[in-house]
Amino acid sequence: QVQLVESGGGLAQAGGSLRLSCVASGRTSSTYAMGWFRQAPGKEREFVAFINRSGGITSYADSVKGRFTISRDNAKNTVYLQMNSLKPEDTAVYYCAVRSGSWATRPASYDYWGQGTQVTVSS
Repeated sequence: QVQLVESGGGLAQAGGSLRLSCVASGRTSSTYAMGWFRQAPGKEREFVAFINRSGGITSYADSVKGRFTISRDNAKNTVYLQMNSLKPEDTAVYYCAVRSGSWATRPASYDYWGQGTQVTVSS
């Protein structure tokens, strides 16, 4: 069992930055790959970024590539999402999730989820 708690969301202006954090507790987080997803009102949950167990492999959705950076600190059981050059279309609830397998973008492929943190970007 893994518990995940996201933080760092809030209100930002277009072009601004936010950094999300996700702290894992329970089973050692370094045994899991981790991902960030987001869900806007009326839309399906979508993949944002992925990082493997060691942090050596990352992957991004095309919509955030070059603007967002995922990283992790296994000593702190924490994964981060640095979001730069924010756009109004980035507005959503952001979720972190873990899986025991390798790279995946489908939400159903992830085993545990956090409760989400709201990100709102104003124009």
